[in-house]
Amino acid sequence: MIGPRLMSKPSTRTSRAINVRTISQQQKLKSVAQKILLQMNSKLGGELWTVNVPLVSAMTHKMTRVVPYSSLTRWYSRVIFQTPNEELIHGFRVCLLAALQKYYEVNHNLPEKIVVYRDGVSDGQLKMVEQYEIPQLIKCFETFPSYEPKLVFIVVQKRINTTLYSWAANSFGTPPPGTVVDHTLTQKDWVDFYLMAHHIRQGCGLPTHYISLYNTANLTPDHLQRLTFKMCHLYWNWPGTIRVPAPCKYAHKLAFLSGQYLHSEPAIQLSDKLFFL
Repeated sequence: MIGPRLMSKPSTRTSRAINVRTISQQQKLKSVAQKILLQMNSKLGGELWTVNVPLVSAMTHKMTRVVPYSSLTRWYSRVIFQTPNEELIHGFRVCLLAALQKYYEVNHNLPEKIVVYRDGVSDGQLKMVEQYEIPQLIKCFETFPSYEPKLVFIVVQKRINTTLYSWAANSFGTPPPGTVVDHTLTQKDWVDFYLMAHHIRQGCGLPTHYISLYNTANLTPDHLQRLTFKMCHLYWNWPGTIRVPAPCKYAHKLAFLSGQYLHSEPAIQLSDKLFFL
């Protein structure tokens, strides 16, 4: 098992702790060493790969993860600890404002479009998110004079009962990555779709459900689906696609590290590094 060695103060150095069993098999040593080098490169701000996303001046945000910059290969993160009774939107606003300020610092302008991937929302909470969370986010823009960006807010649902199968050559199989279902199974009150972004070797296909609650950027369903699928390619700890957009995966990894091991907010100097990979 490969894991990071945490330091109490920010450092430009990066180190890895390796379980001896990981390097005990000579035939796997080369691939293990390659993965460690890739992770260290990511930790230090390197860009491993990218995809073509034709959204000019866009920023993708998921709670603590933000992807500023047009190439979608730069990352900014913030962690906010809250009490169980504290409103979630407070931390959301802090992270979004910090991300916008960082974006301006680097690009000398503010993004014209912002895409929010919000997971952890059940069907029963959709109205609350639409009527409460989204207006609070829009108020953040008033911090900057005459700033009215286009906003897209997409709910990401992984814990669903829907499974997908493909039918070919008179037999059932698993759908290939990139499979989209945007009719029949979808809801009548929302613009939503199911996406199979990852590869399944055996068994049924477990898609992710995406619901667009807000879209002033006027992105078509095809644009939303293509953008979401491309974002599933940008998790640098895995060479293939993953089940959710990369900002969501990074957010989960950072939240787990902060809550289970750090028990405090990471140093602000690390905010533009994927130090938690």
